[in-house]
Amino acid sequence: MSFSYDDVGGTREHDFCPPGFHPLHVRTRIGEGTEVFGRAAEAVLTWDMHRAMGIGIHAAAERAAPGVDVTVTLAGVIKAPCRVVWTVEEHRRAGWAYGTLAGHPECGEESFVVDRTGDGTVWLTVHAFSRSAKWYSRAGGPATRGLQQAYARRCGVVLRRLCGGDTE
Repeated sequence: MSFSYDDVGGTREHDFCPPGFHPLHVRTRIGEGTEVFGRAAEAVLTWDMHRAMGIGIHAAAERAAPGVDVTVTLAGVIKAPCRVVWTVEEHRRAGWAYGTLAGHPECGEESFVVDRTGDGTVWLTVHAFSRSAKWYSRAGGPATRGLQQAYARRCGVVLRRLCGGDTE
């Protein structure tokens, strides 16, 4: 099965959004220090952050890696097939992105990257570009984009809790 959009890998670039797609960029402070970064990176790379959110994840591998197929299930009914496009595992940066496959309610790409800045602060950045692919996501209009924003913010809240980061 091939990707349902052309700009595969586009989320590697911070501000990239192809014409006709809606951008999403949410950055959440997770905490501070090497230990928080390590826990956050592991939770993102092993799907634990998504599972802790109550999202159904069926992945072809225990860990994100390019080419791994993932089906996200929302509300127990909506199945959203994706494939991991890229991953990064560096000293201060870890994460991945998946792109939509046929049958996904949206069309586009979403990345989840944890980074530790020079002052030791750990952040989760969710970056995406998408557009509706199914009638029900089109019918939702701006509400669909609002749900995507809420989902991205919830990723940060859940990851902060999982990692023992800040309790703000």
